[in-house]
Amino acid sequence: MEATGVLPFVRGVDLSGNDFKGGYFPENVKAMTSLRWLKLNRTGLCYLPEELAALQKLEHLSVSHNNLTTLHGELSSLPSLRAIVARANCLKNSGVPDDIFKLDDLSVLDLSHNQLTECPRELENAKNMLVLNLSHNSIDTIPNQLFINLTDLLYLDLSENRLESLPPQMRRLVHLQTLVLNGNPLLHAQLRQLPAMTALQTLHLRSTQRTQSNLPTSLEGLSNLADVDLSCNDLTRVPECLYTLPSLRRLNLSSNQITELSLCIDQWVHVETLNLSRNQLTSLPSAICKLSKLKKLYLNSNKLDFDGLPSGIGKLANLEEFMAASNNLELIPESLCRCPKLRKLVLNKNRLVTLPEAIHFLTEIEVLDVRENPNLVMPPKPADRAAEWYNIDFSLQNQLRLAGASPATVAAAAAGSGPKDPMARKMRLRRRKDSAQDDQAKQVLKGMSDVAQEKNKKQEESADARAPGGKVRRWDQGLEKPRLDYSEFFTEDVGQLPGLTIWQIENFVPVLVEEALHGKFYEADCYIVLKTFLDDSGSLNWEIYYWIGGEATLDKKACSAIHAVNLRNYLGAECRTVREEMGDESEEFLQVFDNDISYIEGGTASGFYTVEDTHYVTRMYRVYGKKNIKLEPVPLKGASLDPRNMSRHAGCAWSARGTSSTPLPAASMPGVPSARPWPKTGWHSPKRKGPSSTVC
Repeated sequence: MEATGVLPFVRGVDLSGNDFKGGYFPENVKAMTSLRWLKLNRTGLCYLPEELAALQKLEHLSVSHNNLTTLHGELSSLPSLRAIVARANCLKNSGVPDDIFKLDDLSVLDLSHNQLTECPRELENAKNMLVLNLSHNSIDTIPNQLFINLTDLLYLDLSENRLESLPPQMRRLVHLQTLVLNGNPLLHAQLRQLPAMTALQTLHLRSTQRTQSNLPTSLEGLSNLADVDLSCNDLTRVPECLYTLPSLRRLNLSSNQITELSLCIDQWVHVETLNLSRNQLTSLPSAICKLSKLKKLYLNSNKLDFDGLPSGIGKLANLEEFMAASNNLELIPESLCRCPKLRKLVLNKNRLVTLPEAIHFLTEIEVLDVRENPNLVMPPKPADRAAEWYNIDFSLQNQLRLAGASPATVAAAAAGSGPKDPMARKMRLRRRKDSAQDDQAKQVLKGMSDVAQEKNKKQEESADARAPGGKVRRWDQGLEKPRLDYSEFFTEDVGQLPGLTIWQIENFVPVLVEEALHGKFYEADCYIVLKTFLDDSGSLNWEIYYWIGGEATLDKKACSAIHAVNLRNYLGAECRTVREEMGDESEEFLQVFDNDISYIEGGTASGFYTVEDTHYVTRMYRVYGKKNIKLEPVPLKGASLDPRNMSRHAGCAWSARGTSSTPLPAASMPGVPSARPWPKTGWHSPKRKGPSSTVC
């Protein structure tokens, strides 16, 4: 090669991975007088070769991952040298020559992963330094004069050292774009220098003992800051200074003690990656749904359950990765399956019972991890998937139809007219349950989990079932109609004769209602209404409704819906069960009762609540007075009866039964006002005078 005259024109050589132990180094390198860059990584070098002195135009030298104990040699004689990368060696402070910092063009120095205990001497003289990496050493202090001249620094990495404080002169680094301080015990460092670094774009403070008290109160001046890492600290909430960063795109707050998020997170309009894993979160605010540019959301190892995920999470149209492993999720919101770009969904180690059926329509999904969810029952896969996307009809007509509205109501909503407000019905159907019902909902959810566990057991027992001919049966062919006995709830002749049959839900079971009470509904009860009639062909047909009272408890609502379906299965009917709500009944339902229904206050016993009977207390009163008749309570015993009074006022006998065990004062007795005289119509007082009469 030397004879051809090619070597003097070579601009760059990568000799990494060769074995240059024992002092062997190719002499032909000296002929490469125009060499601009040279890589000698992982070559086993113990010292710098002498041949480097001939490379007067060398600008970039990389000698990483070797056994170098010193950089002394010919480096200071290379006038064009701009970058020295000597990471992962065995360099100590004495092995870094002072004269290399006199090189006028030296702008990149990487001495990371070595054995330095202090900053190299004369480093402050490298006035053109742009990139400085001293990470993964044992440096415990930074000289105050270091940053007096290094004002042009763009990148500074001091991570994984033993720094307990930072020099105040760091505020002079107004051009610094990247600052990495990970793994330093900076508990007492207030970091007051940060607001002055107005060009900062990346700030990493992982495992630096950050708390709410040792962070700057405001970072408003850092308008370019886009990447912040505050993981592995002691934060109990999101620092207020982060909400005012207008360019924030990546935020890592994992491995802290954060218990809740503020509604102010809706200010992170540009955030693309948000890591909140390994915290103490129990819920996410609805404001997170406003992060329209969010692509990656990590929530692993928190305390989230189904109620903790906002229902509007499907608004994150750009979401690509959603990770919520090791939480308490029983279900996930159906709207999460509406994120069209979702590629990675990790839900392992939760308490999942099932997943939304829409999970099958995530066309871009690449990873779906649901391991270690013992009660999980996957939703059935659609038999026909001709469409390549999942169409969701959000129209008012479709929502009313799904809610069980009558065809007339749906048609009225489509025409834009109707006697009732369909939007009000929609809002009522979607209103959130109060806190008292939340506890009951958890009981229902536990029941769902038990059912799912039983299904899993049955599926394992029949996993080897195959169809005749050795072919594996389809999933729907392997399903068997459960053998359920409804005779406990419905008689054999139910629905066999035309007419109307009504059941009232009491203690989880339907109880037959007398015909005289048809059309009268208690406000705190739920009912099942069966209308049996003959169709045009003379065959029996049915209409099944379940009516929900305005004050009904959750168990009654659930049981009415369940038993309505049970009744349909018992009859073998093809009709659907229609939900009717108090005060918003459909026209078809009202026609069943000839538009004559009435509401009665109260209700029967519930599976969760009991109804106490009213107790009446018998009392005795003494009647006295002439024009102004008054009552005075007396003890209920024979001694209170005065024979003289009874003989004088034989026509004044009067008995009273109260509804409370507390006696009322004489001035407030019902029917006997003390300020007005006793009415004489229909009652004649005896002409004989007497002091009083005692009545019971």
